Amino acid sequence: MNSARIRWTHRLRLRWTHRLRQGVALSAALMMAGCSTVSGMSDLVFGSDKPVGPQPGYIKGFVGGVAADEPRAALVARDVLSSGGNAADAAVALAMMLTVTLPSRASLGGGGACLAYRPDGKGGLKEPQAIMFLPQPASQIGGSSRPAAIPAMAQGFQLLNSRFGSKSFRSLVLKAEETARFGFPVSAALAADFQVVGGALLEDAGSRAVFGTNGWLPGIGDQLVQPELANSLLRLRGFGDQSYEAAIEAAAPKLGLRLTIDASQAKLVPPVVVRAGRDNVAFLPPPADGGIAAAAAFKLLQSDPGQWRRAQQRAEAAASAWRSGHASVEGVLNGAGSSRALPPLPASTSFVTMDRDGNAVSCALTMNNLFGNGEVLPGTGILLAASPDRGPQPLLSAALAWNPAKDAFRAATAGSGQEGAPLAAGAAMANALRSREAIATKLPEPTRMNAIGCAGYLPGSSGSCGWVTDPKGAGVALGAR
Repeated sequence: MNSARIRWTHRLRLRWTHRLRQGVALSAALMMAGCSTVSGMSDLVFGSDKPVGPQPGYIKGFVGGVAADEPRAALVARDVLSSGGNAADAAVALAMMLTVTLPSRASLGGGGACLAYRPDGKGGLKEPQAIMFLPQPASQIGGSSRPAAIPAMAQGFQLLNSRFGSKSFRSLVLKAEETARFGFPVSAALAADFQVVGGALLEDAGSRAVFGTNGWLPGIGDQLVQPELANSLLRLRGFGDQSYEAAIEAAAPKLGLRLTIDASQAKLVPPVVVRAGRDNVAFLPPPADGGIAAAAAFKLLQSDPGQWRRAQQRAEAAASAWRSGHASVEGVLNGAGSSRALPPLPASTSFVTMDRDGNAVSCALTMNNLFGNGEVLPGTGILLAASPDRGPQPLLSAALAWNPAKDAFRAATAGSGQEGAPLAAGAAMANALRSREAIATKLPEPTRMNAIGCAGYLPGSSGSCGWVTDPKGAGVALGAR
């Protein structure tokens, strides 16, 4: 691998001569043994800041649950829970892994929105909060034919980690870095997205270098290695010849862009809240207007269960009314405002996490287009999201229910599937609150939902908890009792 592919850190240069023979010997031993664990080599070459504390499997019995659209990311999140991490820790690790295993919908170049809840109310956060980190348009400085967004994914999950997490951010990014550096077999979820976009993705030289295999896109089970993305994740962990932000800002002019990365891209704001009997349900607030669309679908299904078609129409009308700019959130939820048919909407992905103490996170992430604008930022391996100025925005949809009297978690849902995302999140929540399971009635295409529910609340009744992913998708729901 040449120096254009990896910019070694000053620290690495000092270590390299001293450890060359040792590293080569260890590499050979690992390959000969067929060992699947690469952390030892990573520690030797890059140094280790991994915690010496609990590892996966430390927590016995009930650890919580995870549901996501991509299996490898869900597995990493479950490992975090079983090592003693909380729901926010699991969400951070899951999201960072998605930037590697599902960059079509959740690259570091993208963004999104989450809801987070902690029953203990530490930090003064007694109720769910929304973490907003939507991709904003980048400035063009000439010549770019593909308008892009400013990367916001890392900033969003750094904020989630700082306010709700228990483990260090850099430790939660490590598994994603290792996976990018040493490769992974492409999942059915990513392979399906490759099939949709086809050869158009290979028109960009940067994307072709990352995803092209002798002129072909990878299929299920093909190995995908992303060394430049691994280096970006290494910088994100605090190592490298320059910071994560500086590397992005320095590379942007090569694509005719100006990208300024800072923590202000992510904000903690109150959610939209709907009363549901003795429980409250939080939905993502605008500008993530899929939240109010999901709330509209939820309210209809509360009073008229099973009316999926009407709920879908109500959700689309709510989103359209909000985007027309002529109604308040309360007005939209009460049916006010004019509406019109929504145009075709871009792709997104979602996930939910919950730990044994009732902490929970529900997220929806996007690239504003499948594979964003199709360009990889030179030297970083980061696929850029499409500019939000150049097309309709996705309906990012997530919900989280809790009981304010008990200070306890009840359910978390999230949806994707273009115009079907709000119905997915709203219907899954309505069903979770009606039943003793987290399983929603099968919904029509193109909806995809992820859900976790505890009918007996948490903390309190771990035996009443269940988790599910949409059977129409290629995701997985995992947990341990």
